[in-house]
Amino acid sequence: MPSLTPTLGFASMIGLGLFSLALSYAVKLLLVRNTHDFIIADRRVGFGFGVASVISVWTWAMAVMMSSAMTFQWGLSGLFWFVVPNGLAVMAMIPFARVLRKNMPEGYTISEFIQYRFSKSKVATGIVTLTMIFGIVLEILINLKGTSLVVSTVFGIDWRVATVVGIVCVLTYSYFGGLWTSVMTGTLNTLMITVPAAIVVAAVFAAIPGGADAVFGAVETAGPEYLSVLRPEAAAGFGITLAFGLLAATVSDQTFWQKVWAIKSKDVGRTFLWAGALFYPIPICLGMLGLVGIAYGLTPADFGGDIAAVGPYIVSHIGLPLTLVLLYVLVILAACYSTIDGASSALSSIVAVDIVKRYFPSVSERLLFPITKISVLLGGLVATIIVLSGVDFTTLVLTTYALKTSILLPLVFAILWPRTNTLGFVGGIVASIAIGMPIYEWVGELAGTLSIVAIGGLTVFVSGMLGGKDFDVTSLRRVSDEIASPVPGAE
Repeated sequence: MPSLTPTLGFASMIGLGLFSLALSYAVKLLLVRNTHDFIIADRRVGFGFGVASVISVWTWAMAVMMSSAMTFQWGLSGLFWFVVPNGLAVMAMIPFARVLRKNMPEGYTISEFIQYRFSKSKVATGIVTLTMIFGIVLEILINLKGTSLVVSTVFGIDWRVATVVGIVCVLTYSYFGGLWTSVMTGTLNTLMITVPAAIVVAAVFAAIPGGADAVFGAVETAGPEYLSVLRPEAAAGFGITLAFGLLAATVSDQTFWQKVWAIKSKDVGRTFLWAGALFYPIPICLGMLGLVGIAYGLTPADFGGDIAAVGPYIVSHIGLPLTLVLLYVLVILAACYSTIDGASSALSSIVAVDIVKRYFPSVSERLLFPITKISVLLGGLVATIIVLSGVDFTTLVLTTYALKTSILLPLVFAILWPRTNTLGFVGGIVASIAIGMPIYEWVGELAGTLSIVAIGGLTVFVSGMLGGKDFDVTSLRRVSDEIASPVPGAE
């Protein structure tokens, strides 16, 4: 489409960034006065903003583009195995969130919980802190990859240039407002993702002679297995692995724990319930583009070899009006920007609480605040360097989830099972990585994922049964606020 010029692509990216910057600066002036406001929003995020902000950080580029990709590869079974675990993973946060918010009301990070849960064990807290940082950097770079992929596919912009422009746009506005900015821009981005996505997908089907009936007929001709919802090979090929990975992506992700402690206590449970439920229409809707790709007989070679590009390719080549193509681009940019923004905010809370205040407890608020803000920029810089190295998008997603899965059951046991001890917790994580990851690499994703989960959980359980002592979770209520909101006029 000749009118989809690189200039238009840059305008879309920069325009969304400037709009978010204006909002972020207004938020900074009204709501962000110190580190406490920057990383935890003064614990005043309400139900509506909470739901929208959780949806926005969970709507990765993966949810927008990989739903189409998995449907293109596996048909309706791919869509089923991609969509169903996604919403359930968000809802799965509810019992853990309720336990920690009730018993540790002044918390900030999941690593901080581990510190007090295991008698300030440096090994346990160090492992969790590093895992959280690694996961957040991967979140940023995966979504940067998504930004560069769609912009290069639709507008022909070099993906390296798109990566740099995208990260500059996000970090410029994230730097000012922290979590408050993430909540506000995330809410608007959720609206930009949901309604426009439905409009664009409906327009795609309307542009096809015969509409939905023709698409499903062509898909059945291509292979009736594409219309089966319960293909066992789809479950074995990626579904089960992804399900565990998605659960790990929420429970072992500071992006979500930051919101657990930022949302008003009375709203925590229902926020994650509604966020999980209202997330479903997004990947279901966009996944339909994968069926269009099957119907037209497309192959990965048609759009550069990466199946994640099937959605952008269809939208930009099927003959839609320019405005609708731009609308689709904005959907993906909104998803990418909001997730990067949320991850950057989560990183700032880890740096402030788990690094600076833990190892330099006497640091002043005057110094802590700029360090916290600068960490947002450093995280984005590291992620950008990794993306520019040219790693594969799909591989990034699966690797991220495999590593996060290693901490899943040890963390669940630490929250819910009083007999979990330090040896079992640390040993479970180390053993699952040391043994499970080679299995993941050499045997396959399914065997590797199941091994990682089983080894981690079994190690924690055996250690707890042999030498565990009951931990009084209510003792966490005595944990004081690490970064109390300063008294007005005080340093």
